[in-house]
Amino acid sequence: MALQAADISDLITITLKDLGRLKFTEIASTLTDYVALPNILQKYKVQYQSGNGIQWNVMHAHSDAAKNVGLYESDNVNIADVMTTANIPWRHCTTNYAFERREIQMNSDPARIVELVKIRRADAMIAMAELMETNLWSTASSSSDSLLPFGIPHWIVKASSGEGFNGQNPSGFSDTAGIDSSDAKFSGWRNYNAQYAAINKTDLVRKWRKAAVFTNFKSPVPHASYNTGNNYGYYTNYDVIGRLEEVLEAQNDNLGNDIASKDGVLTFRQNPVQYVPKLDSDTSDPVYGINWGVLKPVFLSGEYLREEGPNTVPGQHTTSQVFVDCTLNYLCTDRRRLFVLNK
Repeated sequence: MALQAADISDLITITLKDLGRLKFTEIASTLTDYVALPNILQKYKVQYQSGNGIQWNVMHAHSDAAKNVGLYESDNVNIADVMTTANIPWRHCTTNYAFERREIQMNSDPARIVELVKIRRADAMIAMAELMETNLWSTASSSSDSLLPFGIPHWIVKASSGEGFNGQNPSGFSDTAGIDSSDAKFSGWRNYNAQYAAINKTDLVRKWRKAAVFTNFKSPVPHASYNTGNNYGYYTNYDVIGRLEEVLEAQNDNLGNDIASKDGVLTFRQNPVQYVPKLDSDTSDPVYGINWGVLKPVFLSGEYLREEGPNTVPGQHTTSQVFVDCTLNYLCTDRRRLFVLNK
């Protein structure tokens, strides 16, 4: 019988296994990828200095004053109310971790394998990333919910039938950011949506192309605007992206020997189509078209992942706690430049 190290009792007693010091494997996160915290919130965030909420101006109509005239025709000057205001409140989220003074001493060299505080902080930030991912791809079920931010489904309402600018107020709300888009007067404050039945070029892709064209608004009059340009992103789940990669392979006759040659390279109008694991639970298989020039994560000045501490826990003088806080919401300045396609 061959003798192994595990069979020698004294060796086991006096020798540690090689634990790969200062390293650890993280299997606590539940998604394969995160869009909110490491990507969107970092790349597109806008900072606001102060205020108990955010308000902005919206021109929802024009006076229709232009007309064709003949010589010596009398003037008829029309003045109309064409402006309204939109507003959203702040929302707040937090995470935390703690450690005991003697834990730190016990975790010091030479006995330290992995730094304890780094593990505790990683634990807290994974929880924050999970929460922000949920908040981005969901929204409150009613206006009485004062905790959840206004995530993407709040601004981009799915289709119940047909196609067009039919995305009115989200379910449970009588307005969207203070503007009632069910009122015909505010029909411009609606997102584009469409239903599809099949993930192929003649159904989903055809409607996707139409949505991209119909939401590409350009003002005929230069003016100061909240919009910061055209920065499009397209987001969907694996049911959609996996099938579209097969469609992409089918239209290419020179794929070589790679059986999955189009995996991870799907684009629409030269923009990557991004897989969102959080959307896998959405059985309507949505495809979101988002112009990040008009939809932005906004933060109160100084309150983006603000880390406070370590401070002593009251009544526990050897224990310290650290808090990481955010005051934020998602702001849309032009809903008609956003779309969703869903089954």
